[in-house]
Amino acid sequence: MDGIDGRVPPDACEITTGQANRAWSVDGPTAYVLKHYGDPSRAANEAAALRLLGTHYAPAPQLLAASSSNTPPWTAQAALHAKPVPVDRFLAELAEPLAAIQRIPGTHFGRLTGASQHHTWTDYLHDRLHAYATAAPALRATARRLHQEVKASDNTIQPVLLHHDLQPGHPLRQPAGSRLLIDWELAAFGDHRSDLARLAVRLDLDDPTPVLVLSSQPDPTTERRLHLLWRIHLLADAALSTDHAVPERAAKRLHG
Repeated sequence: MDGIDGRVPPDACEITTGQANRAWSVDGPTAYVLKHYGDPSRAANEAAALRLLGTHYAPAPQLLAASSSNTPPWTAQAALHAKPVPVDRFLAELAEPLAAIQRIPGTHFGRLTGASQHHTWTDYLHDRLHAYATAAPALRATARRLHQEVKASDNTIQPVLLHHDLQPGHPLRQPAGSRLLIDWELAAFGDHRSDLARLAVRLDLDDPTPVLVLSSQPDPTTERRLHLLWRIHLLADAALSTDHAVPERAAKRLHG
C-alpha cells in the first residue's frame, strides 16, 4: 500500500507488549499496526497466514503490506477497534473464531512458509520431536517414548489451519460483538487438536481436558490425541523455552 514501507513514522506510538517483536500504532488516512520481527521466517509466515485468512474472510486483521527481506522484516496490518475478551469468558469467546479457522483446509503439514513442510501429520510430529531432543539431550528418553506413541497412533489427519499460539490477549472482541484472532506468526497446517493442546500449555493447566469444550468431536479418541499432543507441546517448552521457570514446570508435568 502506498506510503507504508516498514519504517516507523515519527508520530507512531509503540504498543510492544514485552515480546521479541516490536509493534507501533500508526495514525493516518489508513490507520495501521506496524510490526517488526526478530526472525524473518516468522514475518513471512504471519504474512502468508493473513493473506490466506483474507481470502476466506476469516476473523483476523487485514494485511496491508509486508516484507520479510527487509532489515528488520515487517508487516503492516489494519488497525482494529477491538478489545481483548474478558479472561472469565476466554474459552467461550474463543469458540467462534477458532471454529472459523478450522474450516480452512491446508496443503501440507507444518508452517505455511519459511520452515519444513511435510506430507503427513506423523512426519511433522516426528520432525518436531527430533528437534526437541536435539535441543535438550537430557529429554531424549521422553522424546523416544513420544515417538513411539505417535507411531502407534492413527494419524490419518486432513490438515487445517492452526493459529498455534492461542492464549489470553490473542482473541479480540470488536464493537459489533464479533471475535477475531491476532498474532499469526506461528500459524501452521495440521491437526486441529494441536491448537487445543498448545492452548492447554499456555493456560498452564495440569490436565488438558478442560479445553475439550472447544472441540467439535469430544470423544475418547479426541481426548487421547489431545493428551499426546499436550505432552509434545510440554516437551517443546521444556526443550526450547528461554524463560527459566517454563522448562522446569513443563518437565515436571511431563514426568508427573
